[in-house]
Amino acid sequence: MNPTETAAGAAAMPSVTNALVPPHADLSMLGLFLQADWVVKAVMIALALASLVCWAIIIEKSLLLSRLGREIRVLVAASLPGAAPSTVPQGDGLSAHVLQAGTREWHDGREGGESRFEYRHRMEHAMRHVLAGELRRVEPGLPFLATTGAVAPFIGLFGTVWGIMNSFAGIAQSNDTSLAVVAPGIAEALFATAIGLVAAIPAVMAYNRLLVRLNRLRQEGQAAAGDLAANLSRRPPQLGHHRASAAE
Repeated sequence: MNPTETAAGAAAMPSVTNALVPPHADLSMLGLFLQADWVVKAVMIALALASLVCWAIIIEKSLLLSRLGREIRVLVAASLPGAAPSTVPQGDGLSAHVLQAGTREWHDGREGGESRFEYRHRMEHAMRHVLAGELRRVEPGLPFLATTGAVAPFIGLFGTVWGIMNSFAGIAQSNDTSLAVVAPGIAEALFATAIGLVAAIPAVMAYNRLLVRLNRLRQEGQAAAGDLAANLSRRPPQLGHHRASAAE
């Protein structure tokens, strides 16, 4: 080969290589979003919004469960032998509401013909009813985490399939199967799946953790209510104090 032709071919190589990569192809996350099809963009936006909502729910429920955990510990301490309250406690927390329900039944005393077991069950039922109502306040939002964790990967996969279909259509129109031409479209499509996984993984992990924590608090609260009812049923009710409190 002529040295002159070799040098000319070597000089032409960079231009050929550069021609394979579209100059407008931006493979950054923002670029992949802006270059995507409108359907893929809609999928990305929906998944990003779902992820933001999930994180808001996770933070809010974590703070709420931490506060309820402190209230449950107060209730457990009040259920220890010898620690049962003799007056109706005041306050707006879970422990105060549960103790108020139990001590009110205790101050009312046993009805005629009511056994000690029935008396205890009445107090325990009153406290567990209040406890269940307070803990139900944690449940709203948890189904959204479960739904996002289950559905988000498939929504992202839909965006990926749609983007790949568009890439294949572009290949058919351009009659160019080079990787440099196909790569941007495939990258945009796979980016939708990545966003779906980013939304789904924290949602699933948080849902399982929050649900286990909520069930543990419910079990501890119910056990404390049962112990408190058993302790109160062994004590004579203070009817006079209850009537005075009701009169006030």
